[in-house]
Amino acid sequence: MVSISFLNPLSPEGKDIVRELGSFDGISQDIPELRRLVTRNPSQEIVADEEIPSNYLELALKRIEWYVKKKNDREFNSRRYSFLSDQAITKYDVISFYLLCQSIGVKFGPNSRETRVMVEAQGDLVQERLGKLSLQEGRLMVDQSLQLLLKGDTVHWTFFQELLSTRKIRLTELVLDQGELILNQDDFIDRFGSRIKHRNPSSMYQLLIGDELKELLMVKMIMQETEDYIKQVHEKARIMVEPNPILLELAEEVAEILAEPMQSYGYGSGRGGGPMKAGPLNSQAFPPCVKKALEGIKSGGRNDAIVLFMTPFVSYARLYPDVFRMNLSKRVSDQDPQLEITQNEILPLIYGAAQRCVPPLFEDQPQEKVNINAKLGFGMHSELKMEHEGETTWYTPMSCEKIKLHLPHLCRPDEVCKKIGNPLSYYNRMLWEVRTLKPADDSGSTTASAENSSEGVEENKVSPGKGGTTPDKPGEA
Repeated sequence: MVSISFLNPLSPEGKDIVRELGSFDGISQDIPELRRLVTRNPSQEIVADEEIPSNYLELALKRIEWYVKKKNDREFNSRRYSFLSDQAITKYDVISFYLLCQSIGVKFGPNSRETRVMVEAQGDLVQERLGKLSLQEGRLMVDQSLQLLLKGDTVHWTFFQELLSTRKIRLTELVLDQGELILNQDDFIDRFGSRIKHRNPSSMYQLLIGDELKELLMVKMIMQETEDYIKQVHEKARIMVEPNPILLELAEEVAEILAEPMQSYGYGSGRGGGPMKAGPLNSQAFPPCVKKALEGIKSGGRNDAIVLFMTPFVSYARLYPDVFRMNLSKRVSDQDPQLEITQNEILPLIYGAAQRCVPPLFEDQPQEKVNINAKLGFGMHSELKMEHEGETTWYTPMSCEKIKLHLPHLCRPDEVCKKIGNPLSYYNRMLWEVRTLKPADDSGSTTASAENSSEGVEENKVSPGKGGTTPDKPGEA
């Protein structure tokens, strides 16, 4: 029988496991039993000895590493992490969960990227583990977990206020009757059976609730409890004289793992198979539509040009230029953890283009700054704050077809435009071309130089402080 704590370490059973451990003494010592369980797992693939977690701390880091690689690495091999779905490691896994939550709460706080990743990783791991169980066993585990999480047979929708406020679940996903949550099939048929015409009530129950909604609710509630626990740890840590060094060291190692996508996975290949690295925007690689938008819109369509076109293009070109090739959705903070690049480079460039519109966009429509934040994924708020990230979606750049349809005055295609279908693809292609150009030499060959650049461009890089005025043409000498 699978332990409830294998899905929810914050259950009473999970808390008992932590109490049995007692203290941090020996937390970093090798656990031969853990290594044995990992190596004897029939599904486990081991390439190197260092891949085997030997203690609680290493197991904790493997939890985060699994999530980061699964999300970012196109060559991710799930068999290297099969042990994470082995219920035999439950007592070690529960301790590693608490270590992660405490280290993140102490070091980074509840509104950090690290907290978001930990919460999302726990949700994904619960789903992964449920998927390994038989249908009958999975249903039993979900029902038992919900009984503990819901704390009663009758649950009013206001019980989910926190889940709703953090947008982990929407009210429209729940089935309610007079404000009460309906999950049980018999209860559903008693309340709604007489109202359902020409359909089988049992079939309607499976369609509207069934296993899917129960599992979703359980996963989201565990995620919310994880987030709440990290918040509690953070609040207690504020009155502590000095946090345990083990937790601080673990937190630093978590941060290193989260930085790895920027170096290893975040960008795929540029033209010719070369790596596409994040870096300052290069104005020489901008497509004609972007250059025209940077000059400022002198006619209609200011809002769409700045909010719907420029905001996604500039943010993805700077932070995640390979989004279409990688085909992996991310958030801004995955690429810019402290939001420094977004605040100091991306927004000033967008604001500069908005200021050069006629009339300046924000003078008569200041609310568009909020809409820009929303398109970056930070909800309808006047400031970019980590706790708001995920309330909206980070919009991807418009395709050339959409630009022709909605912003035809921006579309002035050149020869390169004929070969691509999105301004970001243009930028990636031309960025590779620009980077392969040789500097001027004695033979008289030339490339674009800082002396020939417009205001806002320095050594072919966009200067965020000046808002990025009209860039040079690609290859102009």
